[in-house]
Amino acid sequence: MKFFSDIRLLVLAVWLGAAVFFIAVAQSAFAVLPERELAGAVVNRTLAILNIGGVVMGGILLVSSFVASARVNQFWLWTERLLIALMIAACAVGQFVIGLWLSAIRAQMGRSIDEVPIDDPLRLQFNALHDYSQWALMAAMTAALITFFIVANRKFSGREASPADPYDFSKEFKV
Repeated sequence: MKFFSDIRLLVLAVWLGAAVFFIAVAQSAFAVLPERELAGAVVNRTLAILNIGGVVMGGILLVSSFVASARVNQFWLWTERLLIALMIAACAVGQFVIGLWLSAIRAQMGRSIDEVPIDDPLRLQFNALHDYSQWALMAAMTAALITFFIVANRKFSGREASPADPYDFSKEFKV
C-alpha cells in the first residue's frame, strides 16, 4: 500500500505545484503583457484549468481514499477525506460560483475594468469577488498541503513487520 500512497502523494504534489506555478504566471502576466485585459484573460483561463483540475484530482483522491483504508488510522483517514472535500469544494466554488459572477459583472461593465471608476458599484463588487476567489484558492491549497503531509506520514498497520527499535533496551535491563 506504500506504492498506492506514493501515487496519491504524486497527484497532490502535481496539483499543488500547478497552483504555486499559477501564482507566478498571474503575477508575470500582469507585469509583462501590455494590456491588463490580456493579462486578465490569461489568468482567467489558467485559473479555470487549475480549478477544474482540482475538482477532478480531488475526486480521484477522495475515491481512492476508500481503497485499503482498514489498515490506517481512522482519525487521520477521515481528516484527510474532509480536507480533500474542502479542496474540491473550494475549487468548485471558485470556478463555478465566483468565476461565473465575475464574468457576469465584467459583461455588465461593458468596457475594460481599468476604465470603470474605483467607486463604481460594479467595480466594488468585482474587487470583492476577486478577493473571494483568492481566498478560495488559498483554502484549496492549504487543504491540499495538509493532506499531503497526512498521507506522507501515514503508518500502515497489519501484516507488515516493523523493524525492531534499536533504542528499546527494555528487554536488556529487567529489574
